[in-house]
Amino acid sequence: MDSLRDHGGIVFIDLRDREGITQVVFNPTDDRELAERASHLKPESVIAVGGKVGPRPPETVNPRLSTGEIEVHGNELTVLNVSETPPFPIDDALGDKVQEDLRLTYRYLDLRRPKMRRMLALRHRAAHAARSYFNDNGFLEVETPALFKSTPEGAREYLVPSRINPGQFYALPQSPQQFKQMLMVAGVERYYQFARCFRDEDLRADRQPEFTQIDIEMSFVDREAIYATMEGLIQRIWKESLGVDVAAPFPRMTYTEAMNRYGVDKPDTRFDLELTDAGGIFEKTQFKVFQSVLAAGGAVKAMNVKGLADITQGELNNLTEVAKSFGAKGLAFIKVESGEWKSPIVKFFSEEEKAALAKALGMEDGDLVFFAAAEWERACSILGRIRLESAELLKKRDRLTVNEGDYRFLWVVEFPLVLFDEEQGRHVAAHHPFTAPVPEDAGLLDSDPKAVRGQHYDLVLNGVELGGGSIRVHQPDLQLKLFKDIFGIPEDVIEERFGYMLRAFRHGAPPHGGIAFGFDRMVAILNGTRSIRDVIAFPKTQKGQCLMTGSPAPVAARQLRDLHIDVTLPKE
Repeated sequence: MDSLRDHGGIVFIDLRDREGITQVVFNPTDDRELAERASHLKPESVIAVGGKVGPRPPETVNPRLSTGEIEVHGNELTVLNVSETPPFPIDDALGDKVQEDLRLTYRYLDLRRPKMRRMLALRHRAAHAARSYFNDNGFLEVETPALFKSTPEGAREYLVPSRINPGQFYALPQSPQQFKQMLMVAGVERYYQFARCFRDEDLRADRQPEFTQIDIEMSFVDREAIYATMEGLIQRIWKESLGVDVAAPFPRMTYTEAMNRYGVDKPDTRFDLELTDAGGIFEKTQFKVFQSVLAAGGAVKAMNVKGLADITQGELNNLTEVAKSFGAKGLAFIKVESGEWKSPIVKFFSEEEKAALAKALGMEDGDLVFFAAAEWERACSILGRIRLESAELLKKRDRLTVNEGDYRFLWVVEFPLVLFDEEQGRHVAAHHPFTAPVPEDAGLLDSDPKAVRGQHYDLVLNGVELGGGSIRVHQPDLQLKLFKDIFGIPEDVIEERFGYMLRAFRHGAPPHGGIAFGFDRMVAILNGTRSIRDVIAFPKTQKGQCLMTGSPAPVAARQLRDLHIDVTLPKE
């Protein structure tokens, strides 16, 4: 029961089920005792009602409800369960103002709200659309194990002790990556799965310790086939979930272009604010900061935020702290006000440099120009983050409008195959160690690994990475070379972790590739919410806790003894 109103003895009840609200009327002229009992019902109690459906009087029609033209004239009432007073209103507008920890503690009540039910229903429609698409296109849904072996090359894993094998552990899978490649070797050819994945990472609005991804793998494909098939999937999901037609093919952008223009490999292209390479302008500069960076092979990037010259000192300080969190020593800027350039660094620029800068950035009154000088990728990343923060400041001033219903899909392609990890002193996989190099770059593996592009691709939507994948290595010799010669993994470790995979590849592995989509992120975007916690039935908090059930929790000493585990807690 949603609510109750007593109008001079006539009792109106809004009866709520998963389809919505239906008004029930108990009239004392029909049955005084029944109307009296109805008047004492408590909200959120479970009741069964019998009666006759009829039209509402014209003056009481409610056009906001799908059932607003009818009502039930009750002649039967059974109370199935009486509810205590809820700790917060079961109402969308008021419920959104309730502290999230309280809502998660009573998640079963939070999920009664119409908004939350709509989100779960949309999640179901999206999953149904995806499954229908895969079934129509010859895919098999195959489940893979939830207990795997530890592969510490990736994110931190959740470990599961084995009672039967003392001192040995399973790991919960971060993804079914290796299993789906084994399915390709097995001849499945087209596989998909709504896979549960686990990562022991620091949490935030778009990250949970356990999450769902749509996992996909295909044999005898190239990147073009992957793009076309996945664009069809997205079109089906958006059409059946929202009734929105998505245009394909999606635009493509290389990793290098995305970083150069937007400062991030998952750019939000709904607004034009872009970075400019200013290295050429300052190649002979006397400004020592830029001079030293360029001499070391770094980059000077600039960005003109039009209309933000009225930035407050507090806002500027906040942006400076953001830049420092990305490795900058500070945040250089120029304000253009009343024809004057206001900045501590302008005095170091020559007239030629100022003229070239004004032309390259189209500088005019009201503009605010930011600079980042560092190693190329870091310089891009610093301004990439400042770009997003600046967009938020422009929105607050009503100088930038971003339409949430404007779905800008983008393939970001040609990522580097490897990165050099300074801490480990060796090359590591930019994506994962099973990604195949772009064929024309394979000859550079020995001489210049960092110049090799991988056949890796990400699908980005409005600044969010929806999913990523690659064409895989399927030749055992090339995979061994990557493990051993490029990533520097010792032979015994290769055998321990990946020996079965190399053996499988020697039994006729087909060319194959795939992708995995973050289903929770996708559903959050479809629902227009920023937090994936809203679209997961029973999510964890940012501390990885389920407040409703009280997990994680200590276990009995006997359980630990059976697992041969001693627990040593950190000192406070």
